[in-house]
Amino acid sequence: MAERDPKQITPKSEDFDRWYTDVVRRAELADYTPIGGCMVVRPYGWALWENTRDALDAMIKRTGHENMQFPLFIPESYLMKEAEHVEGFAPEVAWVTHGGDKELEERLAIRPTSETIICSLYAKWIHSWRDLPVLINQWANVVRWEKRTRLFLRTTEFWWQEGHTFHETSEEAAREVDTMLGCYRELAEDWLCLAVVPGRKTDSEKFAGADYTLSIEAMMSDGLALQAGTSHHLAQNFTRAYDITYTDRGNTLQNPHQTSWGLSTRMIGGVIMAHGDDQGLILPPRVAPVQVVIVPISRSNDPDSARLVDDAVDKLERESQGTGIRLRVDRREGIRPGEKYAHWELRGVPLRVVVGAKDLADGMVTVVRRVDGEQQRLPLDTLAVQLPRLLDEAHHALRARALKMLDDFSREVGSLDELKQAFAGGPVWANAPFCNTAECETAVKASVHAVTVRNLRADRSAGGAPCLACGQPAEHVALIARAY
Repeated sequence: MAERDPKQITPKSEDFDRWYTDVVRRAELADYTPIGGCMVVRPYGWALWENTRDALDAMIKRTGHENMQFPLFIPESYLMKEAEHVEGFAPEVAWVTHGGDKELEERLAIRPTSETIICSLYAKWIHSWRDLPVLINQWANVVRWEKRTRLFLRTTEFWWQEGHTFHETSEEAAREVDTMLGCYRELAEDWLCLAVVPGRKTDSEKFAGADYTLSIEAMMSDGLALQAGTSHHLAQNFTRAYDITYTDRGNTLQNPHQTSWGLSTRMIGGVIMAHGDDQGLILPPRVAPVQVVIVPISRSNDPDSARLVDDAVDKLERESQGTGIRLRVDRREGIRPGEKYAHWELRGVPLRVVVGAKDLADGMVTVVRRVDGEQQRLPLDTLAVQLPRLLDEAHHALRARALKMLDDFSREVGSLDELKQAFAGGPVWANAPFCNTAECETAVKASVHAVTVRNLRADRSAGGAPCLACGQPAEHVALIARAY
C-alpha cells in the first residue's frame, strides 16, 4: 500500500473524523502536544479564536457585564459543598496534591468550572439587595480530564468564557439566562454563519446543579449536532450551599438567585465541521484571520508586466488601509500561483484577489469567493471600496448554505418506529412531539443507537400532539440527534 502524502487531506466522504483532524493540522490551527489530551493552538487558530472571542466579549459588555478573573485552583472543601455539582464533575477533576516536594494539607482542584470558588468569595461580598445584581464574566482556561479527546472539540485543557450572575428574584435570573443564550445565538448566526436550534435541555442533560439549562445546538455537515453554548438557571442551589445571603427590601434575609453560562473553543471545531470541504477550511468572513488575500501574477522576464502588477497591488493595499479589512498580499517567491491558491483555500480565506497583467490591461482584477468558487472580474479602481460588500455577500452565502443543510437533514417524526426509519440511512435531526418524562427519554435513547434529546425546541410547540414514545398529549417538540 502506497504511503499517504502527509500534505493530503482525507476526503470528508471517506473518513469525516480523519478529514477534520487533517484540516486542523494542515491549516495550522492547532496540533497535538506531549501532554496527553492537550493541544497547542497555533497563531492562525488563535487569531480565529480571538476574533470570535472579541465579538462575544463585546456582547457580554453590551449587556451590562464586567470581566474579572478568579484563581485556577479550588480547595477541595469548596468543591464538595454542592453535592450534585461535585457528582457531575468528579470523574473529570484534576487534582494538585503537592506544592514542590511538600504534600498539601488539602487537595486543590484545577478548575473544571468556577461556580464553587465564585460562590465562596461572593458570600463575603454580597450583603444587601443594593449589591445586586452581580453581573460578571471571566475568560479563562479550564481542565477536565477527558478520556477521549479531539482537537478543539474535546480536550483536557480548553479556553472559554464563563459568566456568573446573582439576582434578587428567580424571574430576573430567568431573563438573564434568556439574554445570554440570545448572545450565543447572535454569535453563532451573525458571526459564525452556523445554523442553530435554541431550546431547553431535559433534566438528564442539564448542567449538574442547575434548575434548568438552555442550549443552542449547531448543525454539522455530517448530520451530527454540536452543543454550541449553554446558559444555566442555578436558582438558589449554590447560594444556599455556600451560604450567600442578603437583606432584601423588606429587611428579610434571603439567598440570591444565580445563573451561569459558557462558550468555549469547541466553537472553532464547530466552524470547521459545519463549513469546511475537501480543500480545507471555509471561514466566516467576520471572524476570518485573513479576510482577503491578494495573489500577484507576473512574469519574471517581463519587467513592465511586473511593475504594472506591483503598482496595482500597492494601490489595493493603500486604498484598503483604514477600512478594517484584514488583508494580506502573498509575495512569496518560487511558488506557483496554483500552489498559492491551494494554500489560502486550505486556510479558508473568504476572498482571493488575483492581480495579473492580462486583467490589468483592461483595468480589471479577478475575485474568487471561497464559499462557492464564484469568480468575478471587477474594476481595479473601485475594488477597495467594494470589498466590504463582497465580504458581506460571502457571509450571507455561507449562512444560506448552512440553513439549507439544516433543512436537508431535518425530519418530522411522530413515533419511535418513524424515528428508527429516519435514522436508517444515517444521521438526521429529528423533530418529534415529546412529553418530557424520564421514561420516554429513555425509550428514545434505546430506539436508535447513540441518539439523545438535544433540547426541547424554543421555537416550536407540539400543541398536544401525541408523544412519540407514550402517545400522551405533548407540549414540547424534541430535537433528537447524534452529537459530538
